[in-house]
Amino acid sequence: MTSLGDLLAVSGYRLGWGTVRRLPERTALTVFEQLADLTTARGGKGVRRLRSNYARARPELSAAELDALVKEGMRSYLRYYCEAFRLPDRSQAEIVASVRVEGDGPVRAELAAGRPVVCFLGHLGNWDLAGAWGTTAIAPVVTVAERLEPEEVYAEFLAFRESLGMTILPLTGGGDVFAQLRGHLTKPVLMPLLADRDLTDRGVEVDLLGHRSKMAAGPAALSLATGAALFPVSIHYERLERPSWKHRTVITFHERVEVPTTGATRAKAVAMTQACADALGAAIVEHTADWHMLQRVFLDDLEPRPGRAPGEWP
Repeated sequence: MTSLGDLLAVSGYRLGWGTVRRLPERTALTVFEQLADLTTARGGKGVRRLRSNYARARPELSAAELDALVKEGMRSYLRYYCEAFRLPDRSQAEIVASVRVEGDGPVRAELAAGRPVVCFLGHLGNWDLAGAWGTTAIAPVVTVAERLEPEEVYAEFLAFRESLGMTILPLTGGGDVFAQLRGHLTKPVLMPLLADRDLTDRGVEVDLLGHRSKMAAGPAALSLATGAALFPVSIHYERLERPSWKHRTVITFHERVEVPTTGATRAKAVAMTQACADALGAAIVEHTADWHMLQRVFLDDLEPRPGRAPGEWP
């Protein structure tokens, strides 16, 4: 039997996809901005975690400056959802026009030569729009999605992302995802993977913003296993001058992460993941409000399980 909570969750997402898509764009964005401000004022668990993460990223800020940044961050986070709900109705031309790209030359060169590209992404900006842009403007996109609960919500998100032209593999419950991804990397595809938070307990420990964290080793491991080029990618919003209430998504491809010439495979993967963490860390400092990280990401923030030391990864 489906629980009442599951039914409400599914109904809520469907209401978002249906109702928000019918509203004028400015009205929808205004509603979500007001919802973000209300959420910030309530100061729930997610808001408190966002504030904690921002405080680690920007320790120089005063309490008032940090409050203002959290408010801006929640507005950015809710803007992502508003745009995501409306994204299936946007034409390819509208998707391309809503994106500005930096540093894509080396990526296009790899794809033009018939080689695949793996991208290491963080939870920055609108990664769904970035995926839709990628599959429209640069190459077929293959990626992984975390399996959400209830299952109906995951199915809705899966259908949504596939409607944008992306090939989506489930992180869990769909077989050996690493082998499946590796199989796709025999062709010139773009493979963006959200990797700034380890979801598998098989990640590698890195330094992020001066603090220890764990990130997914998958992008580096796939690059090492297949020879595919690895690029860190960050995404942020920039406000347009006209009309002033609109924003554009900026996708930045950072310098390619080279494979170390010495060391064992795992050591190489750790070094490559650290290089990605360095690129993302710099982007987070510059565009902190667009880092949508409402979960624990730093080891010192983890609640130890029985028998584990404080900060030890579960």
